[in-house]
Amino acid sequence: MRMHPFPVATAFQKTELPCGLRIVTETIPSVRSVAVGLWIDVGSRDERDEEAGISHFIEHMVFKGTERRRTHQIAQRIEYVGGYLNAFTTKEHTCYYVRVLDEHLARALDTLIDLVFRPRFPDREIEKEKEVILEEMKMYEDTPDEYIFDLFEAVIYGEHPLGRPIVGRAETVRAFNRAMLVDFMMRQYTPFRMVLAAAGNVVHERVVTLAARLLRDVALPAGDQRVRLPVPAYQPAKRLEQRAVQQAHVVLGGRGYDMHHPWRAALMVLNTLLGGGMSSRLNQNIRERYGYCYNIYSFVNLHSDTGDWGVYMATDPGRVERVVALVERELDRLVREPVGQRVLTQAKNQVKGSLMLGQENMSNRMMRLGRQELYFGRYYSLDEALAEVDAVNAALVQEVAKALFAAPLFSRVVLLPK
Repeated sequence: MRMHPFPVATAFQKTELPCGLRIVTETIPSVRSVAVGLWIDVGSRDERDEEAGISHFIEHMVFKGTERRRTHQIAQRIEYVGGYLNAFTTKEHTCYYVRVLDEHLARALDTLIDLVFRPRFPDREIEKEKEVILEEMKMYEDTPDEYIFDLFEAVIYGEHPLGRPIVGRAETVRAFNRAMLVDFMMRQYTPFRMVLAAAGNVVHERVVTLAARLLRDVALPAGDQRVRLPVPAYQPAKRLEQRAVQQAHVVLGGRGYDMHHPWRAALMVLNTLLGGGMSSRLNQNIRERYGYCYNIYSFVNLHSDTGDWGVYMATDPGRVERVVALVERELDRLVREPVGQRVLTQAKNQVKGSLMLGQENMSNRMMRLGRQELYFGRYYSLDEALAEVDAVNAALVQEVAKALFAAPLFSRVVLLPK
């Protein structure tokens, strides 16, 4: 067992168990709760084509019974002590997490490890859950301001798994069976790809001792043979689709930076300036000045080896070209003109405030711990993150705008009423 001590002045510690699972904790004695998450470094991008949606499907299925507990017992075990249990799947990660009072830490850990390492996958429940997932797909397709992002990612990443919806496709979900679920977990849910993150009123050594004890009788998959498919070169494209909607929904954007890029902080500042709130340029100049949109904003997605950025807008179908032209004008303005110091300072304060306010929630702290360990293999303190934002200047923001906001690099997805 290797210990990775942090300076005593911080509340962060890390231990790697012999099986390869990493445990990271942040101790905050002033609270009475603890958030615990079991992270797996596997998501929808790690699925074979015939497995599309299986990560998300497994995330649902582990709650349908384990070797020790039935479905209702899993929920009751946490809810009856006032806690909260949930899970989510992203393009690159799967996370199962609990928030409870600190006195129920052992119960939380036992529940998480039971879910992830002892699911039963009953055939009857698999067939029922297929119908649930198919209904979830319909829900997304009936929600145009969510569905359009599936279309956008398909344009940005093409046939690569990053271009597929996390929920998969109807034909692949219908084909899932128990053998496929077990095979995927044995290949992908290896301890070397797992991080147990805990934040709140916890003692690191107790988390390590409890986890080691709970894993003692678990048959753990060995090795780590995963090689992620490289992302293909970006080719800007356009896509138009018609559906039974009332508004036109548009996403304009392109490829961006990955999680490790040195200009990552500058991109976040630029995104805030462009469309990160009510005071952003898009909101002030398109919604407030012209009244063309109720909802307009920009976004950034950072992955381990790639990323994307874009602008989402919803408007009257007859105004699409006018609104897109206004957005492109704002993008071009950021390319041509350096941002004023006062505006830059306001945007940086907005980014820093969001970072700091998020740390007042134990679940957010746990999420930050888990993601950092998976992406960087180390802890980034809040001071480090704030320093990166402080170092951003107007010249760097303009360089990022020049690199990403050139018109030939844009892809456009439009969802129009039939």
